[in-house]
Amino acid sequence: MTYGGERIDWEPVKSWITDWDWLDDGWGENAIDIWNEVREQCPVASTERYGRAFMPVTMEAVRAIAQDTENFSSIWVNVARPDAPRAPAPPITSDPPDHHGHRRLILPAFNPKAIAAIEPELRRFCQSLIADIGDSPTADAAEQYSQHIPVHGICIVTGLPEADADLFRDWIYKNFQLAPKDNTIRLQVLTEMTQYIDALLKDRLKNPQDDLLTVVANAEIDGKDVDWDVKVGYIRLQIVAGIDTTWSAIGSGLWHFAQHNDQVQRLIAVPDDHELWSEATEEVLRYYAPVTMARKVVKDVEVSGCPMHSGDQTLVTFPAANHDPAEFERADEFVLDRKNNRHVAFGLGIHRCAGSNLARLEMIVAFQEWLRAFPNYSLDPSKKVTWANGQVRGPRILPVLTTG
Repeated sequence: MTYGGERIDWEPVKSWITDWDWLDDGWGENAIDIWNEVREQCPVASTERYGRAFMPVTMEAVRAIAQDTENFSSIWVNVARPDAPRAPAPPITSDPPDHHGHRRLILPAFNPKAIAAIEPELRRFCQSLIADIGDSPTADAAEQYSQHIPVHGICIVTGLPEADADLFRDWIYKNFQLAPKDNTIRLQVLTEMTQYIDALLKDRLKNPQDDLLTVVANAEIDGKDVDWDVKVGYIRLQIVAGIDTTWSAIGSGLWHFAQHNDQVQRLIAVPDDHELWSEATEEVLRYYAPVTMARKVVKDVEVSGCPMHSGDQTLVTFPAANHDPAEFERADEFVLDRKNNRHVAFGLGIHRCAGSNLARLEMIVAFQEWLRAFPNYSLDPSKKVTWANGQVRGPRILPVLTTG
């Protein structure tokens, strides 16, 4: 394939088995059907649109890739043009043995005790968003609600200024929706984020605070100062991975519950600490898992009978694995009170999401506050739901009727 210009415009996908494209208009709302149809014919699909790249759709294939750090490298965590500019964002872009030190540095900010402490503030914030909607008969559950909650949460944990939330959302949109095909935009976002984070970290060196920004600004591993570009990468990761992922999960859950009022009534009939809320949140994560990761193939290897060669790219399609009937009973059904839900929405292996405690708390609080405030809400039939494609999948515009 030739990459002549900066931007690439491709024809719509004609075969999801031999020509998949996660930025195709058909991906967003229909990805689950796509994965299921591919799985009926083969465990691993392929494409040449980004150079040779693969899409595993079974738990066996996804697990094999995610747990194999010898043949698959995390230096590339999204499928993009082979000539795309990339920068480190550890620990997610790091391989062993370096990975452990990076992850150990970030984890304390996301431990269960630290995250539990912010629940009252998250709940107050969700209530304030609902109060802003007030008695309006219509609302956009994405733009007015779900997209704000993870920004608030990650800003509390990291110290990022919430006043810049619109800037973060702009970077996220460009990074996930445009940059995989357009190196100019990719470089623009990378440059803007680097300059922004560089200034924040330098300020924390002079004016330390009790936040992750200060920890990162002064970061050392094994007594040695962490390289500055790596420190910038730590915070870049929090912005691109800690916001869009969870708002997509919340939005997908709200899209689902808008169409299943019987499940809403079951949930709001029990107290907030009832296990049904946790089970429902885990099922949202399984069924609507928003995040697909990727790896660079660094050695010739075979996965589920599919040969891959050094230099190829592959998705690590955790959402598809969550729909594998070989792993989950009634995999194609949303089971509100599913037990022993061993989904992989937060990944597998050494790169399992470090922020999972925060994501779970944001989701369960968001669902509780919204469903109790609007117990009979439904999708607005006069307006269209818009989904994001690509690496992070979820509703971006979610028009609802607040009273059913």
